[in-house]
Amino acid sequence: MHTPDPMTQPGFYTSVPIKRLGAWVVDILVITLICLVLTPFTGFLSIFVWAPFWLMVSFLYRWATLAGGSATWGMRLMAIELRDNEGQRLTGGLAFAHTLGYSVSIALAVLQVISVVLMATSARGQGLTDMALGTVAINRRLSGRY
Repeated sequence: MHTPDPMTQPGFYTSVPIKRLGAWVVDILVITLICLVLTPFTGFLSIFVWAPFWLMVSFLYRWATLAGGSATWGMRLMAIELRDNEGQRLTGGLAFAHTLGYSVSIALAVLQVISVVLMATSARGQGLTDMALGTVAINRRLSGRY
């Protein structure tokens, strides 16, 4: 099984770029909330190293949620999920690689801009990390299969 063809099965890709943006906003809020909840457990020291703390929590959140269901909580709310080039859910290793690629693209603004443009213009709505790994975000069906 492979990922759906955007020419013959466009429904899998309908509105996915805007849903990815919505999912990203939800995930930013969830990660920030997790950080705020964890801050007292750091003896409030995380306040002094907020950016690295937030980035670490973000990486772990994204990796765990992608490995556990091929979608972050924001993606689940927006009814999209990531699939590998065979149409399967992400493995833990591929979820790690996807999270690492996302983190690198966020760290280098030019890569993130290129990635966003690609998501908005490519037939499968793939960003740089998706293209490098062969992953794709698609609309989730209730059956979990396509």
